[in-house]
Amino acid sequence: MVHQTIQAIIEAIEKPAIFITPNYAIEAVNQAYRDTYSHPVLLGQSKCHEVSHNSTKPCDQNGELCPLSACKETNKNSSALHIHKTDSGDAYCNILMKPVTNNDGITIGFLEILEKIDFASSYSSDRKLIGKSQPFQYLLQMISRSAKSDISILLQGETGTGKELAALSIHQVSKRSSKPFIEVECTGLNEALFESELFGHEKGAFTGASTSKKGLVCMANGGTLFLDEIGDIPLNLQVKLLRLLETGHYRRVGSVEKQKANFRLVCASHKNLEKMVDQGEFREDLYYRIDAFPIRLPTLKERQADIPLLAEHLLLKSEFASKKFTDEALNLLSRYHFPGNVRELKNIVQRSALLSDDEWITTEHLPEKILALNTPQDHSDNLISNEKQYIIKLLTEYGNQPKVIAEHLEISVRTLYRKLQKHQLNTQDFN
Repeated sequence: MVHQTIQAIIEAIEKPAIFITPNYAIEAVNQAYRDTYSHPVLLGQSKCHEVSHNSTKPCDQNGELCPLSACKETNKNSSALHIHKTDSGDAYCNILMKPVTNNDGITIGFLEILEKIDFASSYSSDRKLIGKSQPFQYLLQMISRSAKSDISILLQGETGTGKELAALSIHQVSKRSSKPFIEVECTGLNEALFESELFGHEKGAFTGASTSKKGLVCMANGGTLFLDEIGDIPLNLQVKLLRLLETGHYRRVGSVEKQKANFRLVCASHKNLEKMVDQGEFREDLYYRIDAFPIRLPTLKERQADIPLLAEHLLLKSEFASKKFTDEALNLLSRYHFPGNVRELKNIVQRSALLSDDEWITTEHLPEKILALNTPQDHSDNLISNEKQYIIKLLTEYGNQPKVIAEHLEISVRTLYRKLQKHQLNTQDFN
């Protein structure tokens, strides 16, 4: 009777859901769950990790957070972000786990509800956030947590970290996803442009206004207004934006009629707005209006584990899709710090592909600044402090054997010759 009741509850849930025992066995399942996974579910026999991960071990024994373990420890609801083996391939999922108790307060099992994350991927995909690293997964959690609310979000991160794509992802997950996503590039907006672009204008409002024009606030009605690089809005214009956010109303330029605004606000900046507030360059009251839910985007340096995945994705989406990186090239790329983040990686991918004469992109096609990282671990200090002397030492020992010397340096012969030219050395002098 208890299981029949639980099965009825499970079937009433629209999202994929199961009821599992403390030892991970699935006791009840809805059709949405069965449709999600290719692995068959045998009630009382199949384990949740077998179905969702194709693994014989629970998640916490495979380096992942296990919401079931957390539930058993705290007897409270728990959630986690996982990559599941779904019918359509690897997919990110949010997992909500709830302990289920009987009339005596004893836990008899756990309700697991899954929510697919369609705005992110662990493999190459169009217009999605891509990655697998822990900082990347934390970013997905923050987006998922905040997206369905109407709370104002401030995306902060260095140039090239993907703030625009993150803002679009927030919109796609929100309850406003069917309405417009309007982006406003705040850099370079002067006072006349700011009001006209944001609020619109009436015919004849100023010289050249031959027709009435809707503003971006009006165009975003019901949807999301994304203010990119909000830190670039001049101080004298910030008060006009603040008034819009505080009152929820605005006037078109040349009109006395109030218009009601209806949008969800997402802002982004690569600048330290809090520091700008301290220096009097950004209004404090506006800052606290837009900073209700701050989300920091990790740098590519922090996402080192994602670099090979992103490099291959960028290559696949370029005009050089038929080419491939060698494992050595991807490993070397992963060691670079990428101050320009994903934008810099994209440039390096395209440049390296151009230098390759066949289908393979090797280490020798990478920029010099990255090749400089390719040094033997036990000789790294020597090469950094005095590369020329170390190469002379190898030339003295091995003579005119560039291939042997290159192998000792773990670089290509072509790269060796570049270094010899740089230091004005000639292998013929070391016969």
